[in-house]
Amino acid sequence: MNGIKCLIRLSAIAVLMVFIPKKMQAQRFMLLRFEEDHHHLSDSTRNFYNRLKYSQFSSNPALSLSFGGEIRAEWAVKVDESWIADEGFNHSFLNRYSLHAGVNYGKKYRFFVQLNSSLENGSRNAVSTTDEDKLNVQDLFLDYDFSSSPALQLLLKIGRQELDYGSGRLVSVKDGNNSRQYFTGLKLSYVKPRLKIDAFLLAADKTNPGIFDNKTRIQGNLWGVYSDVRWAETGNFNIYYLGAMREQSQFESGMGRELRHTLAIRYWKESNRFRYNLETAYQFGKFGQNEISAWTMAIEMGYVFKQFKFKPTLSLRNDYISGDKNVLDKKLNSFNPLYPKGGYFGFNPLIGPSNLIDIHPFLTLHASDKLLFQIDLVYNWRYSLHDGIFHPSGSFNIGGSSSLSRYIGTTYLWSADYQVNKYLSISFGYQYFRVGRFIRDVIPNTANSKFFNTQLSFKF
Repeated sequence: MNGIKCLIRLSAIAVLMVFIPKKMQAQRFMLLRFEEDHHHLSDSTRNFYNRLKYSQFSSNPALSLSFGGEIRAEWAVKVDESWIADEGFNHSFLNRYSLHAGVNYGKKYRFFVQLNSSLENGSRNAVSTTDEDKLNVQDLFLDYDFSSSPALQLLLKIGRQELDYGSGRLVSVKDGNNSRQYFTGLKLSYVKPRLKIDAFLLAADKTNPGIFDNKTRIQGNLWGVYSDVRWAETGNFNIYYLGAMREQSQFESGMGRELRHTLAIRYWKESNRFRYNLETAYQFGKFGQNEISAWTMAIEMGYVFKQFKFKPTLSLRNDYISGDKNVLDKKLNSFNPLYPKGGYFGFNPLIGPSNLIDIHPFLTLHASDKLLFQIDLVYNWRYSLHDGIFHPSGSFNIGGSSSLSRYIGTTYLWSADYQVNKYLSISFGYQYFRVGRFIRDVIPNTANSKFFNTQLSFKF
């Protein structure tokens, strides 16, 4: 009932927001809300919304306060989600509420805090922390800018903070989940007009489903350097190193302590018609007594047919992600995606980015400036016949040594996204997973999986 009430409230908001005058609309909302800049509202019409978003109390020294937040409601339906026949129908209402505030003092200091509440109702299964974290501090940090020139920033961020890099293949805020990912620690950013370099030492905190009960880790388990280079003519580059440590990880060969290093490069460009996104990474380190040697390569290309109605964009994504070759050779070849975004392979992805080859064509149609349709087809194979398959988070799912079949299955996807205005969006998605020979080998009495969701999101 709580989920239904939330949907009714949001539907009422949707009706009201359609009639909001354009002069009251704010700038584009960012995935990481602390990256938004509201200073321009000090010179705009001082209506109620602008006063709520941004207030300046003094000019010398400058002292300002900004607010924002989000309400998101989702209804998700799952049928035979685990590929088990007669597992049956399950549904849940997922609600996310967040509120944030930022205080700027002069040109050097900023304090930012964001509270988040993720609630789940209706499911007959045990609730995961990716769906429910009743109340937590999502962001709580202090910024200090060491630079003295307006042409660059040298910014130190101390405290709890969200990260989202590149395509979200290795480090993501996981916005598709009801509960978003965050870290605690230090990050130093060097920023110029075409260059940004981040160096960080962070801990992924232990998440619990209650109220303010998440546990901050003292020991850092994610560190690295991430660069973002923008060249308008030739394209853009990310070159980065990531280090990660986990006290307990599981793979086909067993469980143990994992220390993993990742070296990677990404190139992407969007021109008038063509789009490219290429990324490759190599991993090394130690898993128990085993040496790690793993890799991935992702290729995505797209072309926009602007001469046709709806401006169709035809794209092709192809991933090669290594899996373990031999559980007895003292080497681990399974790729670890670390903290990937959950929706990389679908709305309710059942397969994670390890030991995988996929071919993923998709078609996007712009029915209007506000309405977007997309149709996807994803073919999935195991890269190695001696390794199993993994969850979207990267954790181990089903062992593969008992099957000599490579094909996992086919995912069919259809989605529609409607941006009512800058505040409000509505989306629908349907996913059908047809099991392949490998799933039929390792799971008795298999069934094809189905998933449907509808989501309403309001940001301010």
